[in-house]
Amino acid sequence: MKILIVNSSDMKGGAARAAYRLHKSLLDQKINSQMLVKNKISDDYTVISPGKRIHKIINDIRSYLDSIPANLYKNRAITSFSAPWFPFNNIVNKINNIKPDIVHLHWINDSMLRIEDIAKIKAPIVWTCHDDWVFTGGCHIKWECTKYKKSCGSCQNLGSNKDNDLSRKVFNRKQKTFSKIPSMRIIGLSRWLTNCASESSLLKNKEIINIPNPINTEQFKPFDKEQSRILWGFPKEKKLILFGAELAISDVNKGFKELSEALRKLKSQNIEFIIFGSSQPKKPYNFGFKTHYLGHLHDDISLVTLYSAVDVMIVPSLQEAFGQTASESMACGTPVVAFAHSGLLDIIEHEKSGYLAKPFNTDDLANGIDWVLNTKKYDELCKKAREKIIKVFDSKIVVHQYIKLYKQILN
Repeated sequence: MKILIVNSSDMKGGAARAAYRLHKSLLDQKINSQMLVKNKISDDYTVISPGKRIHKIINDIRSYLDSIPANLYKNRAITSFSAPWFPFNNIVNKINNIKPDIVHLHWINDSMLRIEDIAKIKAPIVWTCHDDWVFTGGCHIKWECTKYKKSCGSCQNLGSNKDNDLSRKVFNRKQKTFSKIPSMRIIGLSRWLTNCASESSLLKNKEIINIPNPINTEQFKPFDKEQSRILWGFPKEKKLILFGAELAISDVNKGFKELSEALRKLKSQNIEFIIFGSSQPKKPYNFGFKTHYLGHLHDDISLVTLYSAVDVMIVPSLQEAFGQTASESMACGTPVVAFAHSGLLDIIEHEKSGYLAKPFNTDDLANGIDWVLNTKKYDELCKKAREKIIKVFDSKIVVHQYIKLYKQILN
């Protein structure tokens, strides 16, 4: 069985790290897996990319040209919108030349694949949704919009009031392309995302399956808290609150605004706040206690020691396809506070492995942080958090769900 994992990058971003972890899990199970990416960051020989400088230049040009249609909408929101249209991409040729038994698509935006090119892939396709893009007319986050259920149009993310706008055109392009791939399987990383995908008319005739992201719990495991704090230079006597994501402060979906409001309502004393995924801004935020800005972290060992050093992880996202930082933190025995919404509902059990606040109530978010920091059940919370991840999301469990699916397709 020869599997080809396709993602825009092998390391940059949550989707990339999830796809790479699946790739490595398949290799651990002696499955012949390769990963094809546009932007290769690792030196892993099992990951392949165009590689040559000329291809990188062409990709930059392609990204610029692909962004033009959406940028013509002057009132568009800052939420990501992708409408890949520029032809003459050699990625499909590379896929077909590898001759995999199954092509497993993940996050293929950033001008990696044109919509129409997907139908040119000769092998059976499995496609994991890492956000809403697969089943919408171009939006990566649909917010509360339900127009994707029919045909999109009048897109609020584009600031459009026209039915036949770019979102409708992208939707129609997808509909035409997907109709040519009748056996394509769609993966939703959470029950919430799986349900959203099933409601889209784009995928009404597709098999949609819920399989989560895998995590290696032999790597993501508790590390001595005192030693972790020494490594990071954090004080031993403080209660430490952690928040982090790609573009943690600037991405509105990651909930930094809501978290900022909650932090100012905390009753707990003797605390410090830690942020990863963003560097210190020109005008640092004042929460009434010290804040550490760690910038971008690029390796799992740093994450393990960081999760182990703190007392609580906050994931205040407005929407999460899964909630990878939550699963990482809990695997390291650190409870998580989040809003009771979207993919995080699959990971956190309220007052058992963390706290689920009312969406998007910053008073309750603050209550949740205070509760975790002060509960007498804290040690039990930590134990239950790790147990949940081992039981449901460990890579050995998740990879066998994928292998079973691959075998069903090939049979």
